[in-house]
Amino acid sequence: MPHRPPTIRLRLLLKPPRQARPSASKRGYDRRWQRAAKAYLRAHPLCIMCKQRGSTRAATVVDHIRPHKGDAVLFWAEANWQPLCASHHSSKTAREDGGFGYRVRGANRDAA
Repeated sequence: MPHRPPTIRLRLLLKPPRQARPSASKRGYDRRWQRAAKAYLRAHPLCIMCKQRGSTRAATVVDHIRPHKGDAVLFWAEANWQPLCASHHSSKTAREDGGFGYRVRGANRDAA
């Protein structure tokens, strides 16, 4: 039986090169953010998505409910923050940014 020829990953060859992402500190996640996030997690210690599912897990990440996309007002608005565990934060971010095979949807297409 003949062997199948090696497949060329056309998808990788046809994709335009990804723009370099600015560092976390240049995107606003600096020492000031770290202090604010730590204080927020002390006040809100449980993951809200786990809580909605009837589970209890410690929140380790402060998530922006609506992606701020560089908007400083939205970035610092506590009303736009939510406490999440790392697992829920990763899955939410992947859905929004198109990771893990998810398609990027409309407004989130330019998210950094």
